[in-house]
Amino acid sequence: MDGTDQKLISALRHDARASLSDLAGYLGVSRTTVRSRIERLLASGEVLGFSVVLKADAQADPVRGLMMIGVEGRGADRIIRQLNGLPAVRATHTTNGRWDVIAEIGTATLEEFDDILARIRRFDGVATSETSLLLSTRKTARR
Repeated sequence: MDGTDQKLISALRHDARASLSDLAGYLGVSRTTVRSRIERLLASGEVLGFSVVLKADAQADPVRGLMMIGVEGRGADRIIRQLNGLPAVRATHTTNGRWDVIAEIGTATLEEFDDILARIRRFDGVATSETSLLLSTRKTARR
């Protein structure tokens, strides 16, 4: 992947519905070049696809946050399985550094959010946690 591909991906992240003509003008290449680069990125697996973010999706979870979790011993896989079984947990991530797991959580109310945090903190093997509420989202690559 070269600089033009990276610039193309950046433009598509900003507006995946941009026309080939607009993308070509932005990149300073022909429409055919843009089309072939997109096809090549899809064929190679660098780009997996395109998505749509619906207004209803964005409004579904008015209370959202990230819960960073420290796990005792080797229980991370078990805790991730438990997290993934909770409807309020939208995604789980393993990480390095201070925290072992990060859970993206979304609920309709602060009370529900508080309840899910308390439930997760009671999981056997959760040693520590820290949670940050998401106040606004300026950009998202996916939903």
